[in-house]
Amino acid sequence: MAPEANPDALDDGGAQAAAVPHLADDVVIGDWTVLVAACARVRAEARRSLAARHALDLSVFEVLFQLSRCPAGRQTSSELAAEVSYSSGGFTKLADRLERDGLVVRRSDARDRRLVWIELTEAGFDVVGAASVDHAAFLRDALVERLGAERFSLVAQAMRTLLEADAPA
Repeated sequence: MAPEANPDALDDGGAQAAAVPHLADDVVIGDWTVLVAACARVRAEARRSLAARHALDLSVFEVLFQLSRCPAGRQTSSELAAEVSYSSGGFTKLADRLERDGLVVRRSDARDRRLVWIELTEAGFDVVGAASVDHAAFLRDALVERLGAERFSLVAQAMRTLLEADAPA
């Protein structure tokens, strides 16, 4: 079904702007359902792949990977929880497990006692380094090979736009 023009689209001067596509409700909802289902399927495949190859949970990998990309391999607990889409309580439990397994350490901030830094240990760097190679290969097979590099980049760019649109200033 072709998108319908939105007759209410006006530019700042009040003149009719270029038509903004309007999708029918069932198309928007159907496409959303497909997007969610595809993401869930790939996440489930990624979860199985990391568990089979590295005995590693996907959420653990995501935290370790995020930390590995931070300066000095550390980030505040609240920032890290937000980056990996965890509630503060859920993230605390995950951080407890990561610390118990020797993959991270928690350090209080010397200047602001409200801040807790989560820092990768050498073991954490080793685990994420080894798992990253296989996870990247999995993602290439699961996404880039299925979609093609250009389409994959377009999807990633669109998702980045959505994330940035809702990011706090």
